[in-house]
Amino acid sequence: MERSSGAARAGGVLTSGRTAAAGAASRLVAGYRRTGADVPFGNPLPSHGSEMEGWFWRLSDAAAGRVLIALCGVNRHPAGDWATVAVGLHPGGVVRSAALDDARADRSRFAVRAGTAADARFEASADRLRVVLDDVDLDVRLGDAFRWPLALGGGGVFSSVPFLNQYWHPWCLGGTASGAVTCGDERWTLDGATLYGERNWGAGFPQRWWWGQAHDFGDADVSVAFSGGLLRLGPLARDVAGVVVRLGDRVIRITPPAPVRSAMGDGRWTLRARSLHHRIDLEGDGTGLAPHVLPVPLPAERRNVDTDWEHLAGRLHCVVRERGRVLFEGTSELAGLEVGHLPDPP
Repeated sequence: MERSSGAARAGGVLTSGRTAAAGAASRLVAGYRRTGADVPFGNPLPSHGSEMEGWFWRLSDAAAGRVLIALCGVNRHPAGDWATVAVGLHPGGVVRSAALDDARADRSRFAVRAGTAADARFEASADRLRVVLDDVDLDVRLGDAFRWPLALGGGGVFSSVPFLNQYWHPWCLGGTASGAVTCGDERWTLDGATLYGERNWGAGFPQRWWWGQAHDFGDADVSVAFSGGLLRLGPLARDVAGVVVRLGDRVIRITPPAPVRSAMGDGRWTLRARSLHHRIDLEGDGTGLAPHVLPVPLPAERRNVDTDWEHLAGRLHCVVRERGRVLFEGTSELAGLEVGHLPDPP
């Protein structure tokens, strides 16, 4: 009896010790995430508690030539957290946006909500997106998501650097949707539409930025995303950019310190990214297209500004090489291409 009781006590001590260690590790990770950074193989989808937490979805129906985007940024403020919410549709040039009170983003799981407590106008999780803005009503289920497979996030080594002004992570590099969106008297069925999803967070948007994404390359199972902007760490600031390409089940990410050169102007985006084994060349063209004007939050001022211009159906040509051999070359006619900036300081 004594031996059995002693073993039970020892087992209880071990169990208690493991529980305490797990709790301490969880608190350390939570504290690290509050700096904006993520641990390797961490989960960037829940809120980090940053001043601005953003989620973005892009759905396209290549056969119908349709594109839908939705976004939500939950912004911290002493008077209460508020949200920047928008939906954009192509064709039609439709943008509906709002600054909503009563915004909440969970820090332990992917759950975002904004609007009144009785009738939320924005709700999102890993498998559903629901938005009601003016005459736009969007309700879709999301599935078959190709989740990010690499140890570090979309920013590469910068994903684990604390206190940067902005972090970027393309968490969903492919998936499908089922549901519909209505705008006034028009209704689009989104069953089978292709999905892309990403996250950004930090102190707010950088002073200037550029971005692009495409996944409609004919029959090729390919998803491409790039992002760039003015990155700050204390008094240091420099333009940086990164490119991510999914080829089937394989994900290639090229981010600094690897060289990534970007050039934007006159409705064109050009990126040249090189690593030890790979080279990715991107040519984006939005000439002749009227961009959708999207809202950008100013978290501390509790308001949005319209300084983000995104072409929902531009052209993106992509070439991926490995050790000089072309792995993929293709063109999407439904690419998202964006450039934006914050207002000049007073």
